[in-house]
Amino acid sequence: MTQTILVTGGAGFIGANFVLTWLQQADVDAKIINLDKLTYAGNMENLVALKDDARHVFVQGDIGDKNLVTELLTKYQPTAIINFAAESHVDRSIHGPEDFIETNIVGTFHLLESVRSYWNLLTEIAQQQFRFLHVSTDEVYGSLAVEEPAFTETHTYEPNSPYSASKASSDHLVRAYHHTYGIPVLTTNCSNNYGAYQFPEKLIPLVIANALADKDLPIYGDGQQIRDWLYVVDHCTAINQVLAAGTVGATYNIGGWNEMANIDIVHTICDLLDTKRPRTDGKSYREQITYVTDRLGHDRRYAIDASKIERELGWKPAETFNTGIQKTVQWYLDNSAWVANVQSGAYREWLDKNYSART
Repeated sequence: MTQTILVTGGAGFIGANFVLTWLQQADVDAKIINLDKLTYAGNMENLVALKDDARHVFVQGDIGDKNLVTELLTKYQPTAIINFAAESHVDRSIHGPEDFIETNIVGTFHLLESVRSYWNLLTEIAQQQFRFLHVSTDEVYGSLAVEEPAFTETHTYEPNSPYSASKASSDHLVRAYHHTYGIPVLTTNCSNNYGAYQFPEKLIPLVIANALADKDLPIYGDGQQIRDWLYVVDHCTAINQVLAAGTVGATYNIGGWNEMANIDIVHTICDLLDTKRPRTDGKSYREQITYVTDRLGHDRRYAIDASKIERELGWKPAETFNTGIQKTVQWYLDNSAWVANVQSGAYREWLDKNYSART
């Protein structure tokens, strides 16, 4: 039987990594229908390795376009949908929350409505086999004090930014469609991802790009904000395991067991670049670090307790932060053309808007 899945947001950072990873291990007759709106963070260059792969069907479109989604579901009859489609940058949500409401809440609602109509027409066996996997974030849980235990799946939702509030809303919608209509859903809440193909507005690729361009490395506040860091390929293998064996209706937290302060992340990247691509003046990239005004409502600490997914599904990350960040820095050094191509005029204008007033 041919396995066909619909992936939304599959040209973005995590989505593209999932598509690439899944097809590498899938059967020859498997197929991914990749639906992506191709906003600023969606990039077809992420998928160039699949240009001649008949198992990958790309469709440009919006998850909120019910006619399009219905057409794709009817035509390809997927056995699963994985929803990566989301606006995901906290700073952007502060400057312009409307896009986050439209995509993360309204878009998810329209997608669920399309799925509900499709699922209701399936045979009983097909309904039981079908899965809707919703990819979310640990930011829905709010902020932790340094001494507090890490987030578990039963932690109270306390979102603190327009972004996290919109993702929390989408999580609740997914849960409601399972309990009200019976749709077989799964939800994952992940920690901070890093790795290849990440748009250079997020901390790690931004620091790498700015360091190599001899620009300031902007650090919010005192740089002591703590995050759990998850290598993106580990995240993808976890999603695949949840899809294959997760309990219907359940939530799984996915983390890397790597809590680190932002300033320590930046120091690590600088030290790696000092070795791999030394500055011509012999100085350390650490000298480019500059502290800027903290962002509004900046959560102090996130931490994921990923015990449940290891206990129930046997998954744990393959990479430590040391091995993952080495691979990540090397990828950006080896793919400077990719970085240059995504740094469009709109991207540079965004960075100016976000950081110029903070220095």
